[in-house]
Amino acid sequence: MPAEQMAEADGATPERRGASGAASRTETAAGAPAGTPPAAPPGAQADRAASGLPGNGGSGGNGAGAGGGSRSLDRIDRAILRLLQQDGRASIRSVAERVHVSRANAYARIARMMEDGVIRGFTARVDHERAGHGASAYVTLKIVQNSWRTVREQLLTLPGVEHIALVSGEFDVLLLVHTVDNRALRELVLGRIQSLPAVLGTQTLLVFDETDQAPALPD
Repeated sequence: MPAEQMAEADGATPERRGASGAASRTETAAGAPAGTPPAAPPGAQADRAASGLPGNGGSGGNGAGAGGGSRSLDRIDRAILRLLQQDGRASIRSVAERVHVSRANAYARIARMMEDGVIRGFTARVDHERAGHGASAYVTLKIVQNSWRTVREQLLTLPGVEHIALVSGEFDVLLLVHTVDNRALRELVLGRIQSLPAVLGTQTLLVFDETDQAPALPD
């Protein structure tokens, strides 16, 4: 279906179509199974105390994994995060050398940030167009008041929905979706999303091109 007809089908206007594209990216893993840090180098246990990571049977700090609040990040932690955002498969040795700490200290810091939920996992960066998803769009939703949690759970079950956000402004929810083609996109929006009881209306902003950049972290 042409872009103009898609926009009209669910109320989008041409001037509101986004430009942000087919090559979406996600982070990928440092040579280890998703959600797990690489194997600890020799001396990692000794360096846990220095980096604030509780050891087996040790006192450690009160991190998110122990039910406390997340510990603050220092300059080295933020440098490690920037490196992993650029290359999630970077080795512990490479990370340690570039931030000027020992391998054990780098490992312990990464493990602590995973425990605290700062690092939520490692996945692959995907070019959706080359992966067979020829259509991408941002879809805005107006929903019934106080229905956010229910709508979110329903949206999570739909194929092609990559990102869901509750936002302020003239609409309530913003989705990023990827589908095989415009026909599949139309079915997703008009057949699946608009059929949800709490969804009052949608607007589809077709993605023509995009540039992805890792989030900047303060020094």
